[in-house]
Amino acid sequence: MEPKTPSRRGRARSDARTPLTPSLATALGNISLNPFVSSRPSSPIKRATSGAIPVSDALQRQAGTGVIRRGGIESRLDVVTRDYVPPKPELKRSRSTPASARRDRFITNRDTDSDVAPTLDNLHLNPQSASPGHTARLVAATGVPLNRRILAYHEPPPAASSSSDPALAQHREFARPLYAQRNASIPNSVSATKSRKIPTQPERVLDAPGLVDDFYLNLLAWSPLNSVAVALEASTYIWKADTGAVTQLADAPEGTYVSSVDFSNDGAFLGIGVGTGDVELWDVETAQKLRTMSGHQGQVATLSWHQHILTSGCGDGSIWHHDVRVPRHKVMELLGHTGEVCGLRWRSDGELLASGGNDNVVNIWDGRVGDVAEGARGSAKWTKRNHTAAVKAVAWCPWQPSLLASGGGTNDATINVWNTTTGARLHSLKTPSQITSLLWAPSKKEILSTHGFPTNALMVHAYPSMERVAEIRDAHDARVLFSCLSPNGDVVCTGAGDENLKFWRIWDAGAEKTKKKKIASASGDVGGGRINSTREGILSIR
Repeated sequence: MEPKTPSRRGRARSDARTPLTPSLATALGNISLNPFVSSRPSSPIKRATSGAIPVSDALQRQAGTGVIRRGGIESRLDVVTRDYVPPKPELKRSRSTPASARRDRFITNRDTDSDVAPTLDNLHLNPQSASPGHTARLVAATGVPLNRRILAYHEPPPAASSSSDPALAQHREFARPLYAQRNASIPNSVSATKSRKIPTQPERVLDAPGLVDDFYLNLLAWSPLNSVAVALEASTYIWKADTGAVTQLADAPEGTYVSSVDFSNDGAFLGIGVGTGDVELWDVETAQKLRTMSGHQGQVATLSWHQHILTSGCGDGSIWHHDVRVPRHKVMELLGHTGEVCGLRWRSDGELLASGGNDNVVNIWDGRVGDVAEGARGSAKWTKRNHTAAVKAVAWCPWQPSLLASGGGTNDATINVWNTTTGARLHSLKTPSQITSLLWAPSKKEILSTHGFPTNALMVHAYPSMERVAEIRDAHDARVLFSCLSPNGDVVCTGAGDENLKFWRIWDAGAEKTKKKKIASASGDVGGGRINSTREGILSIR
């Protein structure tokens, strides 16, 4: 049986009959015998190098238009003038993936050639597109050359020294009043420090024999009715600044002593803490004792009023709220101190209560008592342990209710100012001696501090810079233990272990009270009232 494929002998006879001419050999050379290899012509570059078909400029122009003429034959081609760019796939992200995956809001990592936003180098004045006259006027007005960055990072210029340039210092001194605050509701004291003069001598001195020299007690208070209460051992006296009259209000039980005094908000009642732990309530006008509230197991070293609530701090570390209107006076107990409570002060709105103790702790309590039972207990909102000594001095700022100032004892001697809203410590000032009391100025951004050994001083500090505005060294012959502010807010009364009460005019009462102050100074008034002066300038309180 014959095979289906042609035999070699047949192909040989065919090759012998058909002569292989050069043109036919060339044509056969361009035909590929492999069916799996495409027969597309080689690239023009390779064809030019091989010498088969030379590529000229005319041929390239014809290829660009889509028509090629070669040897009388015209061929039309579909020329693609733009490459196909596939669309970018949409980024599918989860909810936790940010929308901008490759860029950052503040630190960009894009290429400088991106068309999203120009770089800073491209942001410059273009004199070709802008008006030449406008560009020239803009350059002359700003003083900035063309194509130069306006904002750039440089080293800060050296500070001008007044000693090296006296003319510059003189000009600054002349221009200083132009930058002073004029319409501020509460003036700062920094700009007025040079012109302010605080007298270094007291206006009046009262003799207070028997004033106990004890750091932890609070034996001095000034009422809104312009009366000063002072405790001398077992007796409590009232000195009226309007008339200068002195009356004995109360006597402590036999064998004990008075440890603290404080007036009610209207000045009609006086709370008296006793060494046995009792708290007495007295009517100032009638000089009668209204009630005695017992329960504490130690001396009541500090008292503070808010409306009908009289708060007492005890030597055992407890703080009680007494409602003076009801028979069962104890309505709440605050536990947050492990040592004696020696500093206690309500905020004027009654929402917060500050306490300081011998355990070096400052506590800030929520003052909203509400309807509570007899055994109710409260916890501190903020507890501060930054002091390293007993904290007796606590004071609320009258013009910024969220500010609380506290001062530490001998081993601390530091004033801290707290933000009671956030609990943060805003300022801290180291002083040279023990801090016994703090008073904020009602009409000025200043704070006064009284000190013990070794300075026995009164110091006035500016706020918030905490710079020292004035200092009265050796204000008393012993450490200054107690202080209180007059209702007008201009006179400070201080008491010390030298058994004297001294009145210092630290601040101005205000523009409306200037005339009254001048008349009062001429007639011998202190704190809005008049006292009976003597030749020696010392009034015996007994």
